[in-house]
Amino acid sequence: MKALFRLVGLALICFLTVYIVGCGQGEEDEEVSSTELVRADPSTDDSAPIAEPLPEPAPEPAPEPAPEPIIPDGMVLIPEGEFQMGSNNGNADNDEQPVHTVHLDAFYIDANEVTNGEFKDFVLANPAWQKEQIDEKFHDGNYLQDWNGNNFPLGERDHPVRYVSWYAAMAYAVWVDKRLPTEAEWEKAARGGLEKKQYPWGNGINLNRANYGKHLGETTPVGDYPANDYGVHDIAGNVWEWCLDGYEADFYANSPRRNPTAGANNVEDIVNDFENIVDFRVIRGGGWNSEPEWLRASNRHGTSPAYAGIGALGFRCAKTVSP
Repeated sequence: MKALFRLVGLALICFLTVYIVGCGQGEEDEEVSSTELVRADPSTDDSAPIAEPLPEPAPEPAPEPAPEPIIPDGMVLIPEGEFQMGSNNGNADNDEQPVHTVHLDAFYIDANEVTNGEFKDFVLANPAWQKEQIDEKFHDGNYLQDWNGNNFPLGERDHPVRYVSWYAAMAYAVWVDKRLPTEAEWEKAARGGLEKKQYPWGNGINLNRANYGKHLGETTPVGDYPANDYGVHDIAGNVWEWCLDGYEADFYANSPRRNPTAGANNVEDIVNDFENIVDFRVIRGGGWNSEPEWLRASNRHGTSPAYAGIGALGFRCAKTVSP
């Protein structure tokens, strides 16, 4: 009987052992199953779609360079910048001193002096400025003295017009949508980019460079003599040339550094009211009958705007470069 109880006990022990082991295995299976339900990390999933890289931003287009100015026919461009105005040389007059630095904006200036032929076109289009009709306040009695009515001297179409008052020169310049050069503009153009030189081409002067000293006894066609390094002809000799601003003997001592204009705040004030101006104006450059020292780039004189000269006074025009 005892043996039977031992057998039953062993059987129960075996059954309990198998049951416990089986339960443990089931729990492990449940843990594994739960783990399998966790979503895979998309960063490690080879089957996930690969994002395309963002395109590089397009480079900004380079700014277009400013267009080169279109130089009007018959003119040359004088570049913006500084130059030394005046002279301290031993032969310099008091009104040429002191030498001072001037900064000018870019401008255009006629390559040649205004000719008889060009001025005739003006008087034909503007009868009020013809020799027989000009208002007496705009000249001194010598206006276009060498003309016969509206006709310039025979064979001198390409010679510079002379016997022209400042008023008439201004009227012509306005008519062609230009103006007279300021004194500073005239001197910078005359120097041709050279520094500390007396003449537009250097320190020496001879009859192959300019028409002066009564050597020929008359004017010559414009452009007959070599241009300076800016491309400007006859700015020394042939005829004196009117400038825009007023003549002040001591102006250089107090001259503004940038775009100086004597007698006004700016060029527009003079251009818009030129018929009412009565104070002296500047003449520059010397003429066919001048002594060599009067052809120096720094030499300056002043006279009445009604003065029409004694056969050696003309002009050339300038124009502001539009921004």
